[in-house]
Amino acid sequence: MSALTEILRRQIALSGPLNIAEYMNLCLQHPQHGYYITRDPFGVAGDFTTAPEISQMFGEMIGLALAQIWLDQGSHPLMLVEAGPGRGTLMADILRSTARVPGFQDAVQVHLIETSPVLRDRQRQSLGAHPVTWHDSIHDLPDGPMLFIANEFFDALPIRQFVRKGSGWAERSVGLVEDELSFGLLSPTAQPVLDDLFSDVEDGTLVEWCPAAAPMMEGIASRVAQGGAAIIIDYGAPDGTGDTLQALQTQKPVDPLATPGQADLTAHVNFGHLAKAAGLDNGLEDQGVFLELLGITARAQQLAPHDSRIAAAHRRLTHPQEMGTLFKVLGLSAHMRPLPGFRNFTTKGSYTQ
Repeated sequence: MSALTEILRRQIALSGPLNIAEYMNLCLQHPQHGYYITRDPFGVAGDFTTAPEISQMFGEMIGLALAQIWLDQGSHPLMLVEAGPGRGTLMADILRSTARVPGFQDAVQVHLIETSPVLRDRQRQSLGAHPVTWHDSIHDLPDGPMLFIANEFFDALPIRQFVRKGSGWAERSVGLVEDELSFGLLSPTAQPVLDDLFSDVEDGTLVEWCPAAAPMMEGIASRVAQGGAAIIIDYGAPDGTGDTLQALQTQKPVDPLATPGQADLTAHVNFGHLAKAAGLDNGLEDQGVFLELLGITARAQQLAPHDSRIAAAHRRLTHPQEMGTLFKVLGLSAHMRPLPGFRNFTTKGSYTQ
């Protein structure tokens, strides 16, 4: 039994069932036993491996795309922001790949959104002497234009789950059955926000809603509207219906209720909701297409003679049966011109899938 399990049992016994967002938040961010607070979960020895850890090519492609956006928009000073930077691998690769772009690194100020003390220490090691400012929240960022990148950040934001019951919504919760953590449904209530977001779902359909996503996107959009762009990469659900809550431990799926605080909890991202909340011009591509449009195959061919792992890394990042189609890339800009890596843009948050 994990230490957090007993804490959750006592809290539920005292105050009643937790909604899924409350449960996820305690499992991931509890100040003593939270998953992200107590460990470095990344890499082969961790619970999951993200794209930057698979190959330097991922960060190189994104870095050069960001530099091209900066050039296209007039080479003005701005913030270079990453949310959920993990070990700092992606930002280190971005900075390395853009070092030869004249003026870029002098024009950008690096800001990282990170709450974990453990991971902040790893980021300091990865980025060396490069000046960095850390923040606990997107809302703590200074005002002004920015280039924003988030890779596997939004999937870890706590979600709430509801089942359509007639004109109301029954919320899924975590309670106790014979003193063991168990999923259940609360009594249906009116939820106008869900009526708006899921207006056409049938009775009995389970939907997922991330309350924190819209305020975060509004904070991102307020700065991108002043200049720059945002690139958000994650695995996503097409419409936000169905149960996508999952737990990973030692890179294998486990019961989300089995070991609270010791497994990573995530859910699929609804990119339509993100685009709607941002209200900016936007494009969406599969990760494989995005990386191919940026030139990852040519880079792989260049590196392959020197590294036997490159072919496998290229396949994992781009192939439809690997990360190529499961992962999506959302680009946001205040201008209709498509960003590098995108074939087209739609107007001001109108994207739906």
